[in-house]
Amino acid sequence: MTLRIGNASGFYGDRFDAMREMLTGGDLDVLTGDYLAELTMLILGRDRLKDPGAGYARTFLRQLEDCLGLAHERGVRIVTNAGGVNPAGLADAVRHLAGRLGIPVRVAHVEGDDLTAAHPGSLAAHAYLGGFGIAACLRAGADVVVTGRVTDAALVTGPAAAHFGWRETDHDRLAGAVVAGHVLECGAQATGGNYAFFRDGDVRRPGFPLAELHEDGSCVITKHPGTGGFVDVGTVTAQLLYETAGARYAGPDVTARLDTVRLAQDGPDRVRIEGVRGQAPPPTLKVGLNRLGGFRNEVVFVLTGLDIKAKAALVREQMEPALSEVADVRWELSRTDRPDAPSEETASALLRLVVRDPDQEVVGRALSGAAVELALASYPGFHVLAPPGKGAPYGVFEDVYVAHGGVDHVAVLHDGRRVAVSPAHDTRVLDDVPEPPPPEPLPPGPTRRAPLGLVAGARSGDKGGNANVGVWARTDDAWRWLAHELTADRFQELVPESRPLKVTRHVLPNLRALNFVVEGILGAGVAAQHRFDPQAKALGEWLRSRHLDIPEALL
Repeated sequence: MTLRIGNASGFYGDRFDAMREMLTGGDLDVLTGDYLAELTMLILGRDRLKDPGAGYARTFLRQLEDCLGLAHERGVRIVTNAGGVNPAGLADAVRHLAGRLGIPVRVAHVEGDDLTAAHPGSLAAHAYLGGFGIAACLRAGADVVVTGRVTDAALVTGPAAAHFGWRETDHDRLAGAVVAGHVLECGAQATGGNYAFFRDGDVRRPGFPLAELHEDGSCVITKHPGTGGFVDVGTVTAQLLYETAGARYAGPDVTARLDTVRLAQDGPDRVRIEGVRGQAPPPTLKVGLNRLGGFRNEVVFVLTGLDIKAKAALVREQMEPALSEVADVRWELSRTDRPDAPSEETASALLRLVVRDPDQEVVGRALSGAAVELALASYPGFHVLAPPGKGAPYGVFEDVYVAHGGVDHVAVLHDGRRVAVSPAHDTRVLDDVPEPPPPEPLPPGPTRRAPLGLVAGARSGDKGGNANVGVWARTDDAWRWLAHELTADRFQELVPESRPLKVTRHVLPNLRALNFVVEGILGAGVAAQHRFDPQAKALGEWLRSRHLDIPEALL
């Protein structure tokens, strides 16, 4: 008995046509859509401030306008977290749409994640719920299930638990579904999108992934026939490492042991995942808090040609009086210029000024005016990328934890009945996993200075203010070298901005992978835009571009 679960969205703004493509491209039992991220919850929280009836992903409704009939005809159930901070509102909107279209669908939703009232000063405070509220809705016959903030993997654990009759103590099975859900959650990232070795296939328009999930929790990751991109052990490994950390991947349903995952190519565009073991979930639930942190402004000065450092020093000195009252001032000079450049753009460097303050006026017109007034009175060739404006609000993300019983997890069925979802009674405090022994090192031999990316892939992402960088080897010999060479200390040598921060290395031998967590590199999270790449999306690619002494046998 196989449950075919597909994904049609990895974020709010993903490919609009993906829902139709997944419904028409092949057989499915369930179609999921992940619309939420830390930044999205802030955006939807601000929407709710302006309109109490808002707060959900409106794109999902527009997709259903075209696809609800298709799903009904094909018997495909839809499960989505597009409800954001207002799942009840989206469920009502779906019912209204179905009635207008004359499609008899049963719509249910899950609530209880919203803890904003218990956290004064927060714009949105939401607990990450598990999949058993979704399961209750599906078992009662729902065709469409809308949730708010559940874990991304819950969109898969819920349908799997409903279909196979799993209980809360079926930890290994649930862990297998969590791993499948984690692979699916970011859409085309599992089918060649954002992949380090993207030249291995045609990724101009990758298809979206699906999982053939089995009763024992194992699965095969694949995609519809004829769609773009590709699925291999590498693309699945990359997604498994995305926004994770060590051997234990904790969630509200189960703690999945990533160090037990076994991957195998099962044919073209098919990767089998098996062997996943699970443990009881931790005794607390994560709660994501989003609040407004103040106001920010930004000016990017373009410095062209000769004397780049002197030009930067001049404009910094000229701007200094206007910055004296600003709480946080950051200057960053990006040397994108080249000597004797063939174009003006390649002869130019960028000097970025970012300011933050609780007072919008301090970073607003006065600052903007000071920058504009330099237009005819500063370095030769003065211009900026865009005219500065008034200060814009920025957000701050942090996480806190509450006991499972601290939330009222409720499945609101299609007929209006409210079913309480029991909190996890079997829990286990997370403890550190001893680092496994390293593989045998490669025998000594000649080396060559070359980029790390010639022998290793990487994928990076954000979790609040932290970033993770997963690095994996493509061969056993490359793994033997990588495990010994890329220590936490060597990582900090290669990524200088991580040197003053705590960097933890986690070893995952089954995946031939290392996962590095860099604490605090993203400041207060993506909404604060602390660094040039605020979500650390390209941190892994920067690491791959750094040069090391690599054994010639691997090159």
